[in-house]
Amino acid sequence: MKVMNAWNTFKQNHPKFPAFCSAVSRRGIREGSILEVTYISPEGEKLTTNIKVQASDLELLRELSGGN
Repeated sequence: MKVMNAWNTFKQNHPKFPAFCSAVSRRGIREGSILEVTYISPEGEKLTTNIKVQASDLELLRELSGGN
């Protein structure tokens, strides 16, 4: 229940993020896709990483997204 309340608050605070996740989900994450994350601190420090999705990653990504 706490997680659900936190998720609902997060969605209200950041409505573009769930829409982005839905758009990616509709297209499907496939082998060879690249997922990239960037962190920028309030002071401007920037850290970026990415992964190229492998076949062995797909089941975990499906589980994390709630897919079948």
